[in-house]
Amino acid sequence: MSSKQIPLSYATCSLGTPTTPLPQKLSILSSAGFTGIELAFPDLQTYASALHNRDIDASDYAALTSAARKVRDLAARNGLTILMLQPFSNFEGWPRGSAERRGAFDRAKGWIGIMEAAGIEILQVGSSDTPLEKLSSSSALRENIVEDLRELADLLAATKGGNMRLAYENWCWSSHAREWKDVWEIVRDVDRPNIGLCLDTFQSAGGEWADPTTVSGLIGNVSPGSSGEKELTSRFESSMAALAKTVPPEKIHLLQVSDAYRPSTGPLSRDVVDGTAPRGRWSHDFRPMPYAGGYLPIEAVGAAVLKTGFRGWFSMEVFDGGEDGKGRGDVDLNELAGRARETMGIFIGRCLEGV
Repeated sequence: MSSKQIPLSYATCSLGTPTTPLPQKLSILSSAGFTGIELAFPDLQTYASALHNRDIDASDYAALTSAARKVRDLAARNGLTILMLQPFSNFEGWPRGSAERRGAFDRAKGWIGIMEAAGIEILQVGSSDTPLEKLSSSSALRENIVEDLRELADLLAATKGGNMRLAYENWCWSSHAREWKDVWEIVRDVDRPNIGLCLDTFQSAGGEWADPTTVSGLIGNVSPGSSGEKELTSRFESSMAALAKTVPPEKIHLLQVSDAYRPSTGPLSRDVVDGTAPRGRWSHDFRPMPYAGGYLPIEAVGAAVLKTGFRGWFSMEVFDGGEDGKGRGDVDLNELAGRARETMGIFIGRCLEGV
């Protein structure tokens, strides 16, 4: 199979900033050869604010929905599928009857309305990073998480057309589901045909093999080239082999692709800063595209996903703040998108060699 047969998407949050006009982003991505996008909620919010000539709140669903209809037209004119709306976070596991749970479902219904207006089939839900002490009691947490996601999957299925899906992603700093195995077991227990996985090269390799808080950048601070690194890599390869054998291809909705830098300023603090754990900060600022200075074994993730039989969307989602995480300054967005398209072809080709 040729890498050209894999459909390619790009997350709008990974091109420019939320202030970069969304029509410009879509035009650039189309010209670069991408055929799909992940629509980032902040980009939609900025676009809605420009359309309505006022700041649009994240809960102003009437304004956001009207903007989403125009985004649908923009995407169609550029030959782009709006693959997914993201990132929907801190949704699952709240105590029954709590204001937080009611708010999470109100937000879900608002986002579903946006998806209907924009013609989007997939809602990305990241595994919550809300501290466990704020969620349901430990004895009820797993059951409540499954119940919440089942209810959300049913809400998506009940929409006009009945074709909306839920893509559950392991965030490697999540408070309850950090690895692919964790989210897969939850998805399995939810037991709805329209729920599947959003897998991610960074989240898997960055969670199971690497650690930005150690000098070596590896879990356990094992030294590169040491027997400790070989053992760590062997465990990670075993995990990827298990993924390939365990997850049915129809339960994978997409693979997001990025790498990670070892922070040039030294190990990240282990402290939670502004509510975000170190791997969360690493994710937000230190994620380049493949072959641009990162160090994670991302091809192992891509190959494992392809070994399941999956041949669906590969989507570039990068947050490249440079090796110091402070930002890149002015970037030629046309050049960046063109390089990303070329890089995706190389990455998929190399992953296919491992299948």
